[in-house]
Amino acid sequence: MALCVLHSRARVGIHAPLVTVEVHLSGGLPALSIVGLPEMAVKESKDRVRGALLNGRFRFPDGRVTINLAPADLPKDGGRYDLPIALGILGASGQVPSAGLDGIELVGELALSGRLRPVNAVLPIAVAARDAGRELVLPRENAAEAALVSGLTVRPAGHLLEVCEHLSGTHPLPIQPREDLCQGAPDYPDLADVRGQDHAKRALEVAAAGAHSLLLIGPPGTGKSMLANRLPGLLPPLTEEEAMETAAIRSVCGHESFDPALWRLRPFRAPHHTASGVALVGGGSNPKPGEISMAHQGVLFLDELPEFDRKVLEVLREPLESGEIHISRAARQARFPARFQLVAAMNPCPCGYLGDSAGRCRCTLEQIARYRGRISGPLLDRIDMHVEVPRLDSIHFGPASQGAREGSAPVRQRVAVARARQQERAGKANSALGSREIDRDCALDDAGRRLMEQALSRLALSARAYHRILKVARTIADLQGVAAIDRVHLSEAIGYRRLDRGAATS
Repeated sequence: MALCVLHSRARVGIHAPLVTVEVHLSGGLPALSIVGLPEMAVKESKDRVRGALLNGRFRFPDGRVTINLAPADLPKDGGRYDLPIALGILGASGQVPSAGLDGIELVGELALSGRLRPVNAVLPIAVAARDAGRELVLPRENAAEAALVSGLTVRPAGHLLEVCEHLSGTHPLPIQPREDLCQGAPDYPDLADVRGQDHAKRALEVAAAGAHSLLLIGPPGTGKSMLANRLPGLLPPLTEEEAMETAAIRSVCGHESFDPALWRLRPFRAPHHTASGVALVGGGSNPKPGEISMAHQGVLFLDELPEFDRKVLEVLREPLESGEIHISRAARQARFPARFQLVAAMNPCPCGYLGDSAGRCRCTLEQIARYRGRISGPLLDRIDMHVEVPRLDSIHFGPASQGAREGSAPVRQRVAVARARQQERAGKANSALGSREIDRDCALDDAGRRLMEQALSRLALSARAYHRILKVARTIADLQGVAAIDRVHLSEAIGYRRLDRGAATS
């Protein structure tokens, strides 16, 4: 036959739109053309495909070969189309049967020898193929990742000849078993490793229960990074839908950074303070996710917060509110989810020892103000909780400190119960409540309203900070299992804001 039609997938953000590969053979001078908005890597596939076919002892057609990648207005990039293009040429020239091509989708880059090389962004392809009701044929190195998708038949192959034998019916490709993947319980650092800091541990529990952002302020070596590293272990386990979404983001970033065995782990990202704005939120001519999307459904830890470039920090303001990031470039636009839990750490002053009992700090008020001023008021306003992490006394390092310390497991159970209450009441974590939902779920009695009026006046809080205090108080009440917010819950929530911008300058 002169025409062969196959199915493959492109990449747009974390989605995989269908690409129909049409291969047409006609008479005329030998030539091969690829149309359908192909980028350079796709245009170069004609040389890879020619080499793979010749080395596989196939006959390359002598006439004109036209390859159309539809839809025509969707940009195509990468080497993922090598396999369907090669099979389309073989099917159109009658060298392999084309009867079974309607029920499968194909992706894979070809070496000149015909060996299949892995591609990235396989998980979105697998989800789309499952939803379309087709099988997926892809390189063997990508099979474990694609098998994460339940209800999909994944057929891995290592060479072009194996796929041809499958289509001819002589040696069907095996089906990748999903049960071969590691499904054990995630292993996180334990909270029991942290000595002392009971107040900070309590704040960490509240932050985990309500998905609140948290700023830890204290001298060097007080355990701020240890506390942040243990937050993922306090969060409820990922649902399969959440785990699939986070895995899809890592898949888009490249197969080398994706480990299918760890797909149930909550992400924990800790970019260095020299990271650029593009590294943090994503970008590029072909937009890719940044650190905030890689931390989706997990934790983004920014250590030494004032050392980040101020313009870099400002890009966090919109994602903190919306839970997603829109990236627009001249040729492409992409939307990536970014519902992360922000944990930041900073010193109280440039030298780090402000308030230390040893009197080591020599920073002036102007130096301290300039240091803290590196964090803008609007960004600080969007962080729900500001918690001091003081220097530990010597008693925490002696034999008396070797007693039993509460680990992550019981805290995680309390957090899960509180999260379940929030899901039943509003269908979301407290940190994501809107203004109407705050009015409904965070109503105050007369005593609570008087206390909040005093806090607004004395701490110079903004309306946003007022709402965040109410949401934190709602979380504290959920941890205690009570329906109404009282003065005790409000007092604790206000205590987590006393290092706010207004308090710092009062």
